[in-house]
Amino acid sequence: MTTPAERTKAVIETRRFLQMLASDDSLTDPSKIREAAMRLLRHYPLDVDLAVSAAAFPNVWLSPEASQPRSAVGVDRKTRHRF
Repeated sequence: MTTPAERTKAVIETRRFLQMLASDDSLTDPSKIREAAMRLLRHYPLDVDLAVSAAAFPNVWLSPEASQPRSAVGVDRKTRHRF
């Protein structure tokens, strides 16, 4: 189970990871990038987490159902793989 601290850390570290990817032209090892992405996704918020946050803070978050087209893919909670 993901704790609030782990979820918050995942969001912050994912932002930093994306900033690093956007600014570093020397990243050439796909396995390192994939490894970092998988580590960050482990505690990254799922749609259900965002829906709870949206209900509590509607001026900060939009419910995932309202922001995605009907054909959006799902994510397996255990493996984090899309389906």
